Amino acid sequence: MSDPSAVSAAEPATGLVADPAAAPERPRSLASDAWHDLRRRPLFLLSVALIVFLLVLAAFPQLFTSVDPTAGDLSRSRQPPSAQAWFGYDLLGRDVYARTIYGTRVSIVVGVLATTVTVLIGGVLGLLAGFHGGRLDAVVSRVTDVFFGLPFVLGAIVILSSFRETVGEGAVGITALVVLTMAVLSWPVTMRIMRSAAIAARDQDYVRAARGLGAGPARVIWRHMLPNCLAPVLVYATIALGAFIGTEATLSFLGIGLRDPVVSWGVMISEASDYLRVAPHLLLFPAAFLALTVLAFVMLGDAVRDAFDPKGR
Repeated sequence: MSDPSAVSAAEPATGLVADPAAAPERPRSLASDAWHDLRRRPLFLLSVALIVFLLVLAAFPQLFTSVDPTAGDLSRSRQPPSAQAWFGYDLLGRDVYARTIYGTRVSIVVGVLATTVTVLIGGVLGLLAGFHGGRLDAVVSRVTDVFFGLPFVLGAIVILSSFRETVGEGAVGITALVVLTMAVLSWPVTMRIMRSAAIAARDQDYVRAARGLGAGPARVIWRHMLPNCLAPVLVYATIALGAFIGTEATLSFLGIGLRDPVVSWGVMISEASDYLRVAPHLLLFPAAFLALTVLAFVMLGDAVRDAFDPKGR
């Protein structure tokens, strides 16, 4: 016959083991912890909503307007906004609203492509330099210093002026040249960020363990170091995307970036700069869309940076 007191004393212990609520919570990774923090930030939710709207605008402009953005009528030149044209008409009688909607696609595509190429060039060089060190690190670092010493506007003028005739006047060639120019002059920032993260990661225990088990350099870099070095680069890429969209508009405004027949906010701002006093609507609407887009990506970058920063929590 069992002792009732022994049974009653064992019941609480058994209940603690059987209760799932009392089980220890599994630790979350840095990415999941950052995502959990981002979902509670109003700044992140607002910026994502704006970016999603802009992406829909860029992918499906025909849902928002049925007007051809390149069709002009000189009889409507510089007419102000009206019921027929919500944003008015430009110098050649083209619908500013339609051109603003279709310009979203080019501006965002240029920003995304420039950011992608910049991250690829700088990320690969920074990861290799940080992992191997030695002579490779010294050479890559000195080349990076040379590119850092080049003024962006001056370098862009030289590159775009030198290769403008080579690519011709086609929209694809001009856009590709502008994207490559921005990437060539901007990759050193990504390289230094990735190099710093790679140097910190190569001395960690998990990298030493992988090397001790016989993993080659390619496997160590791809499977172990890269996932742990991406966070600071992704934060920079998010902010840089908005900056590249503004940079494209700046280059177009200076007359060395995109040109007709490309429809972008930068081209529209460049065309409207001479008629600001007599037709301010030509500048107001594309500039407003440009500012809103850059602001959305900067807010997203700030939110992601704060979420991936453990010291800020």
